[in-house]
Amino acid sequence: MSEEPKDSKVFLSGAGDSDSGAKDDANVESGSELVMSPAKVLRIGSMIRALLEEVKAAPLDISSRTRLAEIYDTSVAELGGVMSEDLTEELKGFAPAFRGGEVPSEAELRIAQAQLVGWLEGLFHGIQATLMAQQMDSRTQLQELRARGLPQGSSAPGNYL
Repeated sequence: MSEEPKDSKVFLSGAGDSDSGAKDDANVESGSELVMSPAKVLRIGSMIRALLEEVKAAPLDISSRTRLAEIYDTSVAELGGVMSEDLTEELKGFAPAFRGGEVPSEAELRIAQAQLVGWLEGLFHGIQATLMAQQMDSRTQLQELRARGLPQGSSAPGNYL
């Protein structure tokens, strides 16, 4: 399995809009709704989902809840580091850090992790929708080029360039 290049980026704005080209250009310039490392986001999302399943399956003592809160806070910080300011602010609104020094309850951990997993799934769907919209736009452009055909040139018999 090959890993995605570190400099790959996905722009999420404009998918499905009729004037997405103009909006995409503006978003590229402003950096809004940009994921700099989709592979990292997917890895962190998979880890958070697995942790959520573990939290549901086993009772947690104080030290395990403390460790899960640290992992959660680190995951949110890492995700914020590979996204645009817009997405980072949205993430912080949906996934606020735990209060320093206090050990969260199992219920708080479950809710926070479920909220983060839900937000990440929404982000993944946004990435998929954007990629599909870009692919459809590319197909449409290719079909338009094919329909226009090659420009007719003046060719005399036996005169090949």
